[in-house]
Amino acid sequence: MSRWPIAELLPHAGEMILIDEVLHYAAESVETRLMVRPGGLFNQADGSLPAWVGIELMAQSVAAYAGCQARQAGLPVELGFLLGTRNFQCNVERFPAGAELRIQALRSLQDDNGMGVFECTLSGHGIEAFARLNVFRPPQVAGYLQEKSQEAEL
Repeated sequence: MSRWPIAELLPHAGEMILIDEVLHYAAESVETRLMVRPGGLFNQADGSLPAWVGIELMAQSVAAYAGCQARQAGLPVELGFLLGTRNFQCNVERFPAGAELRIQALRSLQDDNGMGVFECTLSGHGIEAFARLNVFRPPQVAGYLQEKSQEAEL
């Protein structure tokens, strides 16, 4: 279990934080958990989550991994970007209310420019999902965002 609350690991706030906690963090991987609760931003009328939300759950798990890295190094948590996913597969159409889901993310590639690839799995009672996420975290996010903002103004 992480020694940091999940809100201190993610660059998200409030209802956008979908995962509950980090169960395990290592140099190349992270495992997170959540309980599907009705009433969230993405819940359907019956309290379930559509399976496509699994991609965001995986992305937040990768963000929690980066947050653990930053906290361990005494650095602030920074913004990252989900560039895309390949091969998302899920054996259900929704995650029912009350389901406990566990997400594992294994880093398979990360370069010095901030590009990374993570192999992610999501599982619960009768639920299995897989995706490969492509992510990007610029070395100096604030400068990167400022640069892009100035380019947009031109």
